[in-house]
Amino acid sequence: QVQLAESGGGLVQAGGSLRLSCAASGRIFSVNVMGWYRQAPGKQRELVADITSSGSTNYADSVKGRFTISRDNAKNTVYLQMNSLKPGDTAVYYCNLRVGPANAWGQGTQVTVSA
Repeated sequence: QVQLAESGGGLVQAGGSLRLSCAASGRIFSVNVMGWYRQAPGKQRELVADITSSGSTNYADSVKGRFTISRDNAKNTVYLQMNSLKPGDTAVYYCNLRVGPANAWGQGTQVTVSA
């Protein structure tokens, strides 16, 4: 069983920055993909960014150049640095850990960007 604990959400003005953190605990295989998804009201959950245990990254086009994903394998923690935030980034952000077909999700953290 894997548990994911997110932190770092909040309210910020457009142009501002936030940093999300997600710590994984439990039975964690060393080879995995950790990532961030988001879901805005009335919309489907979408991938924001993910990173493999070897450090390969993948970003949604809408956040390229503004968001940076990183991880600390020793701490089983993934981070999302979000800069130049826009009102369109407002959503609940969910941490995800994937090993093959198996997924674990965090409870979500709200990010609200005011105009």
